[in-house]
Amino acid sequence: MARLPGTEGVGEIADRIRARRGGALRPLDEMLLHSPQLADGWNSLLGAVRQRMALPADIRELVVLRIAVLNRAPYEWTAHEGPAREAGLGDAELAALREEKPELDDVRRSRVIAYTDAMTRDVHVPDELFDALRDHFTDAELVELTATVAAYNMVSRFLVALDVRVPTGNARTGGGS
Repeated sequence: MARLPGTEGVGEIADRIRARRGGALRPLDEMLLHSPQLADGWNSLLGAVRQRMALPADIRELVVLRIAVLNRAPYEWTAHEGPAREAGLGDAELAALREEKPELDDVRRSRVIAYTDAMTRDVHVPDELFDALRDHFTDAELVELTATVAAYNMVSRFLVALDVRVPTGNARTGGGS
C-alpha cells in the first residue's frame, strides 16, 4: 500500500489528466493530485515527453524500462511494458534490460542504454559516450533523449519514495506515465 492515500481527482486539473490518459486516472495521478498545481505541471511535462516529441517511441520506452530496472520501480515497468512491446521491443530486449550490463544487437539502442545508465547512476555523462550518440540522433533528438531520461528518473523516484504500486489484480496500469 502506498505511503499516502490516493485522491479522488476532482476538478479541472484532474479532468485534464483524465483527458491525456484516455479517461481514467492512474495511481500515480491520484498521488500527484494531493498537490493539484504539481499534478498539472507534471501532466504537461509528461504529456510532452510521451506525445509531442520526435524521439522514436522504441527509444523512449527502452529508456523508461531501463530506468524502472535501475531505480527498482516495478510500477513503471508494469505501466510501460505494453507500450514498449507496441513500439517494437521484443522479449530478448526486455530480458536484456533487466541485466546488469544489457547486451543488445542494435548499436543505437546499446548506446542509448549506456547513456541512460550514465545519467541515472552517475549523473555525469562522459564526452565519448555523448559523442557516440551524435552518429544516431539529431541535436533536437539528443535534447529529447536527455529530457526523457531526466523525466523518467523523476517519475520512478516519486513512485518508489511514496511506494506507489500497481493495484492488485491489474496486469498493467496502462498507457505509461
